[in-house]
Amino acid sequence: MNKVIIIGRLTKDSELRYTESELAICDFTLAVDREYKKDEADFINCKAFGKLGETINKYTYKGDLIAVCGRINTGSYEKDGKKVYTTNVVVDQVKFLQAKKEEDNPYKDMSVKVEASQQFEISPEDLPF
Repeated sequence: MNKVIIIGRLTKDSELRYTESELAICDFTLAVDREYKKDEADFINCKAFGKLGETINKYTYKGDLIAVCGRINTGSYEKDGKKVYTTNVVVDQVKFLQAKKEEDNPYKDMSVKVEASQQFEISPEDLPF
């Protein structure tokens, strides 16, 4: 089983690019605090593809706290005659948790309130079971 869930802050704004076949790829790095070491963090490289990648790129900024769920992917490539090894989290799901500063959050005024007049009751006959 290859499953990972991490919560961290973006170290910088994400980078979005497209392949020749128009597939979106979003690269970003999360700083994940170490539980027992104060003022230490691990920096985890992440990749998200398609609409998920476009959404992450559109709605997150440096310093934002997010949770990602995905899988670890390893690979390698040649650079200057040397083999370079990579490890990334390929993101399947994301949860936007908190902007670094509330005043920096461009969506802070986009709240939905349910008024009392909008509430409704469900009778037992409405239930499908």
